[in-house]
Amino acid sequence: MDVSDTARQLGVTEEAVELFHGSDAIDLHIESFIWHRVFGYDLNRTHRGGVLGRSFFGHADFPTARDIGLGGAAWFITTNPLRSASGRQRALEKNLQVLRSLLDNAPGVTHVRTAREFRAARAAGDHAAFIGIQGGNALDENIASLDLLADGSVLFVTVMHLTSSRLGASSAPGSRRSAGLTDLGRVYIERLNELGVGVDLAHISRKGFFDAVEVHDKTQPLWVTHTGLAGVYEHWRNITDEQLRVVADTGGTVGVMLQAAFLGRRAVTVATMVDHLAHIVDTVGEDHASIGTDFDGAITPPKDLPGLWTLPRAVQEMLDRGWSDVRIRKILGGNALRVVEALRG
Repeated sequence: MDVSDTARQLGVTEEAVELFHGSDAIDLHIESFIWHRVFGYDLNRTHRGGVLGRSFFGHADFPTARDIGLGGAAWFITTNPLRSASGRQRALEKNLQVLRSLLDNAPGVTHVRTAREFRAARAAGDHAAFIGIQGGNALDENIASLDLLADGSVLFVTVMHLTSSRLGASSAPGSRRSAGLTDLGRVYIERLNELGVGVDLAHISRKGFFDAVEVHDKTQPLWVTHTGLAGVYEHWRNITDEQLRVVADTGGTVGVMLQAAFLGRRAVTVATMVDHLAHIVDTVGEDHASIGTDFDGAITPPKDLPGLWTLPRAVQEMLDRGWSDVRIRKILGGNALRVVEALRG
């Protein structure tokens, strides 16, 4: 990467580019694999938007992750709720094989399961790829279905997505958001804990969130991989300060996402994203803020953050606010890696 050229193209300082590139930055939530499944989106080709500009997809790919210096990311498999329970499990088994094959064969990319493996991949100059599952109903036919995750290939599971399931209620419109986890959902959380699989509470109803906290192993950190903060902008998708404090109390972290409609009502920019990060810092401290863009998750990001290649602009905004290099490095990847290490070593 040519630091000067990248800085010029993005309209940022060389300091911002170098800080991003040298921070082992981690994006806690990327959804590019869903488009590979739908129409063969090539994760090994550089993308700069899609047919709809910055909307829906075209935000992320393996070459861009490597070139911009994104140290690691969680690449997600999203569940189709319209399949039967057995059909969802078969689809997940197939998609795990496909995604792992993509990661194994992508130049400069290594599938990792732990903080130790992350550091080894980075020492080798590779992008370190974690795997996540969005929609715990991928494996909800019975609790034994979760044995598929016993090998540690999957770092965490986003228990709910945009529809309610046998596990509990989603936060999305159309769901009975006053409902929480079911009995199966509670046992499900306990089994994830036993397997050392991270519990991601993005998308869950607020009652379901606290139901999960009640049964969750108190020695393990919680995640919210991609969200906004209701303390900045009240929205059904965003978590409250009370929820934020609960995650922080477990030693967990919260990733700020880039769906513009969840970050603010109008004129959403990189500054708005950093406002959400600042709210985390001001509320629970700088050890619990991370980035989980949700790139390629059918989102429309801010105009000045249309894809992975523009993330140094977020660093510039943090620098312009007088944030220290130490704080910025924590937010970019240090906090996420600490939580991985607390969960798995």
